[in-house]
Order: sequence, then C-alpha cells, then structure tokens
Amino acid sequence: MSAATDPAASSSADGEPSRTVEIELKFDVDDTVSLPDWTALPGVATVGDPELRDLDALYFDTLDFALAQRGYALRRRLGGPDAGWHIKGPRVRGARVEIGWPLGDEDSATPAEAEGIGLVPAIPDEVRAAVAEIVTGTVGPIARLRNTRTAYALTDAAGDTVAEVVDDHVAALDARTGAERSWREWEVELGPSAPADDHERAAFFAAVVEAVTSAGGREAASASKLARALGY
Repeated sequence: MSAATDPAASSSADGEPSRTVEIELKFDVDDTVSLPDWTALPGVATVGDPELRDLDALYFDTLDFALAQRGYALRRRLGGPDAGWHIKGPRVRGARVEIGWPLGDEDSATPAEAEGIGLVPAIPDEVRAAVAEIVTGTVGPIARLRNTRTAYALTDAAGDTVAEVVDDHVAALDARTGAERSWREWEVELGPSAPADDHERAAFFAAVVEAVTSAGGREAASASKLARALGY
C-alpha cells in the first residue's frame, strides 16, 4: 500500500532512504461487494474522491526465501505515489517499517528467465547493501504483482487524513511455478491524524472490521499480497 505515514514514522534527510510505519488491516472481498460508508468510522468526516493507480511490483528473494523466513520483503514498484524500491520489515504489534529508495537505472533491466515476469532491473547499490545486512546470497525475482488500485483518503473535520482505504484488483504471477492468481482486497491504513491512543486505535479498527464485514468482506486469508501470490 502507498504508505500513509503513521504518527510514529520519521522522515529522513535528502539523499537518505525514506522510512514509514505501516499499520493496516487487510480484507478479502468478492468482485460484487460495494464499499461501505466510511464516514461511519470514528473521526471520519469526509471520504475523498477516488484516485486510480496502476501498480506493477516485482518481488525479490533468495532461492531459499531467506528474506521471507525473517519476515522481510524486497520489491521494486512502478506507478503510484511511492514508486521505487522498498524493504518491508517484520510485523511487530501490527506494524511494519518500510524503507524506501527511488527507482534506479531502469534502462539496465534484463529479461527474466521466467515467462511473464518481464524485464528485471538492476538492484541499486544502496538497496543491495541494505539487503546484505539482512541475508547473504543472491536475490532474484520471485513474483510479479500487477494491481489496479482505487485509493480513498478518509479525513477528519479539519481535513487531515485519518486513514487511507484502497480497493485493489490484483493479478499475480509466481515466478517459480508460473502459477497465476487474481483476487480483490481492501486495505485500511492509518494516516497521520489517526488515533494515537491504543484504546482509541483499537476502537477505530473494530469499527473498520464491523463496516467491512457488514458490507460482505472478510479477514484476509493471507498475511500479504506476496504470500498470496506464492500460494500461501
């Protein structure tokens, strides 16, 4: 998800990677399900206009999935406000830290061995160095996820972002097996003006769950898009 910065997130100086903290809920939904009235959520006064984003993400790992085994994910994403390279960290108390870098030299991309993966870009040196602090070994493409996303900003009475909702239609390709999978999901991610108090935050998410389940959604069967793309 395009990271809506959590109040605990920090910004970096120019030239340094960005750092955001993602706190979100994910839901599986059928194609016929309509979005609920998000203004019923605590603190939400307005739902912004839909913003369409065409996203194309290539995920990388070692042959033995050393990154995934440690709770990390490495991707290069094209499209959307956070296009670039990202390393997502392990989920801790419902939150994941995401480190981001701008896109590298896309002109140096080479064709992938797996059909349908497309061109594989060279991993920028700074990203490769960060990965080397987590795992050893060569990383290569493991999955491609193309996502037609519609994003909505949920704002409070002052116009500040409480959360972002995205309605995702995902088409995924497992580079190992060639298996193709597609699904629809919703994500609700806290924004800068989300409740900071643990009790209020829990109440907000409880209201989200009630709204989504009443609309016909259900808790996501997979922990992440990458996990689902790989059949987990």
